[in-house]
Formats: sequence, structure tokens, C-alpha cells
Amino acid sequence: MQQHKHASPTKPPKALLRKVGRAIGDYAMIREGDRVLLGVSGGKDSLSLLHILHHLQRYAPVRFELGAITVDPEIEGFDPSSLGGHCDTLRVPWHYCRQPIMEEAKTRMDGDSFCAYCARMKRGIMYTTCREHGYNVLALAQHLDDLAESFLMSAFHQGKLGTMKAHYRIDAGDLRVIRPLCYVRETQTAAFATAADLPVVPDSCPACFSAPTQRAYMKALLAREERAHERLFGNLLSAMRPLMGGRQDD
Repeated sequence: MQQHKHASPTKPPKALLRKVGRAIGDYAMIREGDRVLLGVSGGKDSLSLLHILHHLQRYAPVRFELGAITVDPEIEGFDPSSLGGHCDTLRVPWHYCRQPIMEEAKTRMDGDSFCAYCARMKRGIMYTTCREHGYNVLALAQHLDDLAESFLMSAFHQGKLGTMKAHYRIDAGDLRVIRPLCYVRETQTAAFATAADLPVVPDSCPACFSAPTQRAYMKALLAREERAHERLFGNLLSAMRPLMGGRQDD
């Protein structure tokens, strides 16, 4: 029964497709012939983006190939095995990479938070997979809420203006990184994941369950402010645009 449901995926809502389409167009994220590898953790955001890109692959005027990668940091309780079957029903190639990142962190971490170390290691694995399998674009699923939180953390804690970029070329020059959800609110991906019954994998990282993080604090602060100022995230997006990178035209 579940298999049948996933074999005919729910079409993402127009509002979601419109925002992603606009971001892709504004930043020239996907070009003719691109081979895009999407990082799929199993969370609501990456699974939503998987379905959005899968839909665009069929209906967008630009032809591109799509693959998915899941990096398993071998943390107890995290089981992403259902993602392989889900990608199969969508006919999206799935790359599965296991590495004991948490164990390695105990001896290799140098003045870093575990989250930062894990993110850096995962990114390296994704870059390597792109190169080994001929992908030239890595897609990540951070949304507008993530960018806003990063913007405040940068200003509050580092004394500088910065946020995640919507589109950039990595230092090595051979890969581009894109964030097609950069105009999308977290509430939108959550609603779609629920409506489409996406196979969300519960986050089981003990590091994420420790004392409230800076990011969690910023998320709560933004939620409080938005209740009083409904245009908050639109205003933040306007403020962040100069920091989000350009079209990366070659």
C-alpha cells in the first residue's frame, strides 16, 4: 500500500514550486545538461526538495539529471535505509555513504563543535561522490528560516554580515553548490512532507539533543518577532540578498 502511494508522488503545491522556480531562475542554479546531486538526510526539507526537483525535471524547460546522496554518520538509532526504496520509486539514483563520523570526532575534532565537524565531513563526502559519479552541482536543502538564523548568528556572535549563499562555486572550482529552497519557509516544507506522507527519518543525533544551541535560540527569537511583524521574513530576505551570492555565470 505504502509502495503504491510513493510510486505516484504527490505533486508539490504551486506556491512551493513557484518559490523554488524563482530562486533557480534568479541565481541561475540549474543549467541545460547539469547533473545535480541532492543531499538527502531523510528530513522533511531534503525530502520535499527531492520531490520538487523530481517534478521540475519532468516539466522545466531545462534538461538536467538528478541523483540523491545520503551520508550515514553511523549514529545509533539513525536508519536511513527506507530512503533507497523511496528514491527507487522515483527512479532517482541513490548514493549511500557510511562513515563513523561521531567516533572519528572524538579523536579528530580540534576546537570545533560536533555539528560543525560533522557538517564539514559530510560536505567532503558529498564533494567526493559528485566527482566520482560525474555530478557538477550539489544541491542542499536549507530554507529561508535557516538563512535568517545564520544571518542573525553571524551578526550577533561574529560581528559581521553573512549568511548561507544561494549559489556559489567551491574553492576547487569544479563544483557548484545551490540552495533551491532559499525563498521557502520551513512551514511550507513541513506541510508538504505531512500532506505527501513522505518517509521522514527521525533525527537521532545526540549532539542535536544537548543544551539548546545558538541556532535553536535564534529560531525561537524569530518566531516571537514574526508574531508581531508578519513581514519579518520578507524584510530579512531583502536584507540578506546582497549576501546570498550571484548567478555564478560561467
